[in-house]
Amino acid sequence: MRPTGIFFGYMLGCLLLAALLSIPLLDSDLLADEDPQRVLGRLAQVLMLLGLWPFLRALGLARRAALGYNSLPFQDFRRDAFRGWLFGSLMMAAIVILLVVSGARALEVWSFGWLLELLKTALRALIVGLLIAVLEETFFRGALFTAIRRRDGLVQAAGWSAALYAVVHFMKPHGLPADMAPDALGIAWMVASVFAGLLEWRNLDSLVALWLAGVLLALLRERTGSIAFGIGVHAAWVFVIQTSRRLTDGVDQAGWAWLAGDYDGIIGWLAVAVLAMTITAERLSVRMHRGSARNEQSSIGP
Repeated sequence: MRPTGIFFGYMLGCLLLAALLSIPLLDSDLLADEDPQRVLGRLAQVLMLLGLWPFLRALGLARRAALGYNSLPFQDFRRDAFRGWLFGSLMMAAIVILLVVSGARALEVWSFGWLLELLKTALRALIVGLLIAVLEETFFRGALFTAIRRRDGLVQAAGWSAALYAVVHFMKPHGLPADMAPDALGIAWMVASVFAGLLEWRNLDSLVALWLAGVLLALLRERTGSIAFGIGVHAAWVFVIQTSRRLTDGVDQAGWAWLAGDYDGIIGWLAVAVLAMTITAERLSVRMHRGSARNEQSSIGP
């Protein structure tokens, strides 16, 4: 747990520093008209990126192997990432199709203008998905996973890295109330609001789903020895989710609406079930492989 706390402390420290810097920036003419919530969030992200390499060097994690980039040639890394993308696309597409079949989401009416918007959304989702996957897999299944794995076992590394991965998805500053100014008090209110999403019961299904997603990605990193396959899976999930949100609409009054999560309209209890079954299948596959390997050794032994 200790490495997880260190990584969480780094992210929280960047948020607090961003809050301090936001006060004079929002008071200046340069950003006076900008959304305070957006300024705080973007500034925190920039600080995390700028400080990431020194942070990793301080922890002894600024190495390719520690970050999940093993000695695979680039062509092999790209091949594994593409295979992961196909796997992740099929997995998330199955979830979306089941949501449509259940009535939890409904297909939109197609038109020429709508199809052009869909193509733009798909292209943007493809690029954004890849960027998000590279950054998050490097941080969570690369550096954080390695830090925990070298100290504890696989169970702890997969569980704790997934826990932080799930939690940070709900750590977002809320917009200021209409009667509150973006001064020191207002920024402090936004910082406190970062943790509000974790306390909302309606987010439980998405929180569990994201934790299981993190566990699966960690197990894939352990199994393959790199984050290449996980990058592809992660990028595909983002691509399918963002594209399907343009293809379909949520149906709140549907009897099976609870299958879809409030977080993004997709990731809910259905995703929890699919992810849990996928993790179970992956673990059974590993055990069967180990069992067959032991049988081969015994058959060729003296």
